[in-house]
Amino acid sequence: MSVEVRTVSELDELAAVDRLFGAIWQQDAGTPLLSTELLRALAKSGNYVAAAYDGAALLGACVGFFGAPGTRELHSHIAGVAPEAMGRSIGYALKQHQRSWALENGATTISWTFDPLVARNAYFNLAKLGAVVEEYLPNFYGAMHDRINGDDVSDRLLVRWDLTRPTPLRDDTSGAVVALDRTGVPGSLDAGKLLVAVPPDVERLRRREPGEARRWRFAVRATLSALLATGARVTGFDRTGWYVLRRPS
Repeated sequence: MSVEVRTVSELDELAAVDRLFGAIWQQDAGTPLLSTELLRALAKSGNYVAAAYDGAALLGACVGFFGAPGTRELHSHIAGVAPEAMGRSIGYALKQHQRSWALENGATTISWTFDPLVARNAYFNLAKLGAVVEEYLPNFYGAMHDRINGDDVSDRLLVRWDLTRPTPLRDDTSGAVVALDRTGVPGSLDAGKLLVAVPPDVERLRRREPGEARRWRFAVRATLSALLATGARVTGFDRTGWYVLRRPS
């Protein structure tokens, strides 16, 4: 059966979405991550609350709200896919539905944040969707203490997705100088094209070697922050785990 993505607003639907988010992020699946009441208010006031279904089975959900008046921007706050539905492109279906909904409702960009250490999310956001990195945000949400983030500080990259011209960032690694290598050791920042590595699976690393995961956090923060502060732009993310950056010519 094909997956259906649609907006949701009824209490039972919103309660199921809230439980799904809790099951994905929280150690206690009964602990709400947002709340049914907040989701109800967001949906009623014209914001984006959508869910993906296979028949009656809830597979994923996404929630966003509008930015400041005049920005014509939707901020996508949270999106999650049930573990049993991983590998079925549910996340991509949710983002495409969100894009269509945003355009229909007057928004031309969608912004969101993601953890720069999570390689699969970096590839999805930059190389597949074409979102553009705007800013490095150190410890943006504070300590989160959940199943995914552990006790790590919540550094995030803020990205914006131009809905009128979604262009995937697919700059390759050829001819680039390594600014942070695959062991998390700094290299040279003095080049026009640079590579910044992230660990292959930071979530697993947090569980098994939290100290090593934390070392990676601060190494990536120092390198990416320094490059972005001097005007470098992220122009791609390679499947093998490298951010590709270029300095302005």
